Amino acid sequence: MSLETSSPLIELRDLSFRWRPAGPEILALDELLIRPGERIFIEGPSGSGKSTLLSLLAGMTLPQRGMVRILGEDLCRLGGAGRDHFRAHHIGYIFQMFNLIPYLSIRENVILPCHFSALRRERALQRSASLSAEAERLLADLDLSEPALLHSPVTELSVGQQQRVAAARALMGSPELLIADEPTSALDTDRRAAFLQLLFNECQAMGVTLVFVSHDAALEPLFDRTLRLHELNCAGRNPVAH
Repeated sequence: MSLETSSPLIELRDLSFRWRPAGPEILALDELLIRPGERIFIEGPSGSGKSTLLSLLAGMTLPQRGMVRILGEDLCRLGGAGRDHFRAHHIGYIFQMFNLIPYLSIRENVILPCHFSALRRERALQRSASLSAEAERLLADLDLSEPALLHSPVTELSVGQQQRVAAARALMGSPELLIADEPTSALDTDRRAAFLQLLFNECQAMGVTLVFVSHDAALEPLFDRTLRLHELNCAGRNPVAH
């Protein structure tokens, strides 16, 4: 099924979000549609609502008005536990600061999503004979194939290596949606380009939809489509937006 004819993987309509009920409107979107398999670059300066949008897409916060539909599921109709389960099953997240667990090895960090989602565990085991083998495959595909690294604590890694471990963890178990929040901000130009190519290859192989947020407009040509949030967000000029 082509991107043009498939149902949206992400569908936001008539959305309004405020951090406080009586506070200023932080994010206001009439419509936002993202198709399965797209690589989307969301660009915008600080204060344009990027982090708020990611929080809504991941079901960590809810809008005061409107619809946030992911994979056909309206997250606004789910309770907190339901959104947690949905996120664990279907969404991988690369945080800006990576959020790796310091007392776990590299391989244990990558396997972690499968402890919270039977669905991602099942998908991982469809690709490899064991969770460890799938973790090692992902790490190798992301250019972390040194056997000595697998049992090392993540605290011994460089920033670039931590970044790739975070990406492998987010991709473990083939989530339908991968959200990346400024994951390349600490890398130089050459390392950034290499990481993005590895990430794109893995997303394409797994059929993962990528939503990548950055303030670095130089990355824009590498993606299928760019969404300029400061233009889409009707409340985007509010100086207190996150």
